[in-house]
Amino acid sequence: MEDISDDESWKDWFARHGPKLLLCARQWTRSLADAEDVVQDAFVRFWKGQRKLGGEPTALLFTSLRRAAIDLARRNTRRSAREMVADGGLADTEPVFEQPSNDDERRQAIEAALQGLPAEQREVLTLKIWGELTFEQIAAALAISPNTAASRYRYALAALRDALSVADCHG
Repeated sequence: MEDISDDESWKDWFARHGPKLLLCARQWTRSLADAEDVVQDAFVRFWKGQRKLGGEPTALLFTSLRRAAIDLARRNTRRSAREMVADGGLADTEPVFEQPSNDDERRQAIEAALQGLPAEQREVLTLKIWGELTFEQIAAALAISPNTAASRYRYALAALRDALSVADCHG
C-alpha cells in the first residue's frame, strides 16, 4: 500500500504515475490528445480531493482516471452525434501505440486483438499490465471482486493468445 506524505509534491507523484496513467488512458480514448486530457483531468481531481479519501491511493487514482475517461466518452458521443449531422461522420481513431513499430503488421494485429476484447476484459488487462495494479487494486478501482478481476485477466490473455496465433497463421 502506497502512502502520500504531506510533504510530497504533486509533481513527484505525477512523475511517478503519469506514464502509467497515460498508457491506461490511451486504452479508453480515441487519441493520444484525448488520453492526455483524461490524465490531466483525473490527476487534478485526485490530487485536489480524492487522495485524502480512505483507501489505497493508487487504486483511487486509477478509479479517477477511469471515471474521467468515461466522462470524456460521454461528451464525445454527444458531440459525435452533432458532428455526424453536420459533416457526415468523424475521422478514424488514432492507433493505440504511438511509437512506430518495425513490425507494423504485428502492431496492427495486437491493436485489433486488444480492440476485439470485451470492454471488461480490456479494462482489467490495461490496469494490470500498463497500470501495474494488483488484482485487489483493480477490484477496488472497478468495484468488482479480486477473483472477478483475475478471471477477466485470464480470459483476456487467452483471447489475445488465440487472436494473435490466428493472425500469425494468416500472416
